[in-house]
Amino acid sequence: MASFLSFATFLTIIACLALGAAYAWVLYGANKNLSKKLRNGLALLRILAIATLTFLLFAPLVRRISHTPEKPIIVIANDNSISVKAIQPLGFDAKKYEQDLRQLADKLSEKYEVKTYSFGDSVKQGLSFAGTAQISNGTVLVNQLNDELLNRNVGAIIMASDGIFNRGGNPLYELNKIKTPVYTIAMGDTIPKRDVLVANVNYNNIVYLDNEFTLDVQVQAFESKGENVKLSVLENGKQVAEQSLAINSNSFVKDVQVKLKAAKVGIHRFTVNVSEVKNEITAKNNSQTIFVEVIDGRQKVLLASAAPHPDLATFKQAIELNKHYEVSTAIAEELESVDASKYSLVILYQLPAANYSATSLINKLKQQKIATWFVLGAQTNLQDFNQVQTQLSFTRPNGSLQDIFPYYENNFTTYNLNTDALKQLESYDPLQIPFANMMIKGNYTAVLNQRIGKVNTQSPLLFFTEDNGKKGGFLIGEGIWKWKLEEAKTENSYPLVAELISKTVQYLSVKDDKRKFKVYTNKSTFEENENVVLNAVLYNDAFEPVNASEVKVQLKNSEGKLYNYTFSKVGNAYQLDAGALPQGNYTYIASTSLGDKKHTANGAFYINAVITEYQQTTANHQLLNTIAQQTQGKMYMPANLLSIIDDLEKSGQVKTITYEDRRYEEMISLKWIFAVILLLLSIEWFFRKRNGEI
Repeated sequence: MASFLSFATFLTIIACLALGAAYAWVLYGANKNLSKKLRNGLALLRILAIATLTFLLFAPLVRRISHTPEKPIIVIANDNSISVKAIQPLGFDAKKYEQDLRQLADKLSEKYEVKTYSFGDSVKQGLSFAGTAQISNGTVLVNQLNDELLNRNVGAIIMASDGIFNRGGNPLYELNKIKTPVYTIAMGDTIPKRDVLVANVNYNNIVYLDNEFTLDVQVQAFESKGENVKLSVLENGKQVAEQSLAINSNSFVKDVQVKLKAAKVGIHRFTVNVSEVKNEITAKNNSQTIFVEVIDGRQKVLLASAAPHPDLATFKQAIELNKHYEVSTAIAEELESVDASKYSLVILYQLPAANYSATSLINKLKQQKIATWFVLGAQTNLQDFNQVQTQLSFTRPNGSLQDIFPYYENNFTTYNLNTDALKQLESYDPLQIPFANMMIKGNYTAVLNQRIGKVNTQSPLLFFTEDNGKKGGFLIGEGIWKWKLEEAKTENSYPLVAELISKTVQYLSVKDDKRKFKVYTNKSTFEENENVVLNAVLYNDAFEPVNASEVKVQLKNSEGKLYNYTFSKVGNAYQLDAGALPQGNYTYIASTSLGDKKHTANGAFYINAVITEYQQTTANHQLLNTIAQQTQGKMYMPANLLSIIDDLEKSGQVKTITYEDRRYEEMISLKWIFAVILLLLSIEWFFRKRNGEI
């Protein structure tokens, strides 16, 4: 194919020259006014010009080859974390180290392209020796180098660090992707220093009121054998626990469990301290501050009845299996003194009854919109029942009772029940209900339906309703204690009755959040180097999220300093990135308006001091040496880091790479060809004009 193309090109050139010759013969063949020598010269100029123009009409391609050299890139990265600055061996000259590293960068830049970085919790260009980064993340450095220098001629990476990487894991695995030698400068001190510290505190950040909870504190000590220290815990500045610890080795580790009691609702600040020892390298790691939120998770449920009944015990036992619920029982006259506002849910067992109407309590529940669960049975006064609520009514009662069996409504999705356990319903005894015509007004959600004999009906046995935001539950029948007894007969039976009652109570007692303006953080505690993000949402009267209005917020720390911000609009909501804030307790008040209505929301969060850099004070030179060895580099001490210059040259690994660029382009795009054509025609015109030819 290549030979054919070459032959075709040759024929094209011949044809173009022939056309040029024909053109020249027509122009100069019969011309007797010019000398033969001049005529031949002008004809040659015309042949070349016409042949070149004709050849360009075929859009021929020419191959162009260019070579671009790329200098090797040398990366110099300095660990700017606190541990490198604060903990160095005796005799270390920080000023000389800084001068040497800058001199290293200057010398290398004479031959190579040098890029300098400082890293800690983030990566910044340029060399910084401030030692202020609160964490050391080698992986974030390597990832940035991977992104910035992908497919570039990276000759070597020079990394100065103490080998303590407390975020992001071991950077060695990421460095292998760059496939370039790493020369490490071993900072810090590998000799353990005298130090006592609170290494870690494990705890639950949410506990329930009046419950005991445990702080699992790990205390470590180095080079402090024979010392006695005190571990103390302060709650909001007041000491609540203390114990002594005897340090019996130079590498001491002890887990201490501190039991505390949640006595008050709210967010509590606990400071875990271990006392200092003489000549300790630093006291900044002797304490940690944590925050625990104590919530009153025990919602109160009232069992109200006109008389004792075995069903009441079944309800009470099932509800109290969940430690977040507290059950009270009130019978007959005791109901008169009940404070209904204390309860999330009231179970009206066969109320109103034939011998006690409980009208006063039921009216309070309606006024305060407290969720109610009606359980109907033989003692229920159906006529009064029809009067005290509007969702369910009974007509034409004849005073007799009817046996009703349960079966599960397969379309029920409000909460989940054990699928296998639902088969137990088939063996349960029937509940007894007054014989009457039942009619439900409005929509309802059935959990269980009624089976009369062997006929499954669509009449519900246990179902839920909702009226103007108030949830209601109805169980048509008494005798649920028999179901519990049936479960006890079989050792492997599932406690379906308890699950059914517990989840029903949970559903009915949960209150929907109907606030039209909400502001919240995604967590209650932030680290000192972490951006604080607040979210807000505003609803109109139809509870549709809108963000036409401006939302402002004011943050206030424990010292009274104020920070004012305006939220950004994101989608149909709002968001604020307040950035990193100093350690301390913060409260916030946000405000906005919708139409002529003003809305406010408030909350609190906490900023923890980051002491990660003080948790490990012994340098890890072994890791630095491993990184160097596995990447065909070398480890240096700060005092001789300038020898890296000679070692790089001797290694032969740092080379200039030349990139060859081959491309084809149309000959018509070469400007010099037009210059040649113009020159040929200009010379021809000049001599023609000089000799009297037009």
